[in-house]
Amino acid sequence: MRTHRTIALLALAGGLALTGCQEAQDPAGGPPAAPATASAPSPPPGSTAPRTATLPDLVGKGLQAAQDEAQAAGFRTLKSHDALGRGRLQAMDRNWKVCSQEPRGAAAVSTDTSVDFGAVKLEETCPAQDATAPPAAGGSMPDFAGKSLKAARGALPPNSGISVKDAAQGRMVLQESNWKVCTQSPAAGTPLTGQPVAFTAVKFEETCP
Repeated sequence: MRTHRTIALLALAGGLALTGCQEAQDPAGGPPAAPATASAPSPPPGSTAPRTATLPDLVGKGLQAAQDEAQAAGFRTLKSHDALGRGRLQAMDRNWKVCSQEPRGAAAVSTDTSVDFGAVKLEETCPAQDATAPPAAGGSMPDFAGKSLKAARGALPPNSGISVKDAAQGRMVLQESNWKVCTQSPAAGTPLTGQPVAFTAVKFEETCP
């Protein structure tokens, strides 16, 4: 009896194995189908392209508010400069307002774009256009009359020897961004060949003698 039961169990196991092999075969009688494998999701089209967003037009707003709004729109590379060309730093953004913006507000601007704000202090009037000191292009002395003494120094070759005197009262010139050029030597247009440069200056609210 035990022998017949063992033979029956072996026959049943063989039949189940045969049925499994037949189900794994192709319906047309081909070889067993390969097991399906999960494929990785494809990256979304254009995923490597820079992200774009609408850049607001922020001229006329406070500098701090303009920076906050630009960042909220997705723009992280922000700069600012003194629109009066005096070379002052915007240490307290809340004390400055936006006069110009580059680039101006537009749709579909890359969020990698650097946004530069030209600003003046809250009590000052925006200039018609940014007043920047001309660089010493072509190796000649620019005309710095009326320009910021700090900006004039920055526009000259870094190895220039520069002396400054108060044109009005003989005061010490300590914060050059608060002073404007009255006279200069050498004169505008003179080739710069390493000679010393001399300026006289007064404070911006004063008149040159």
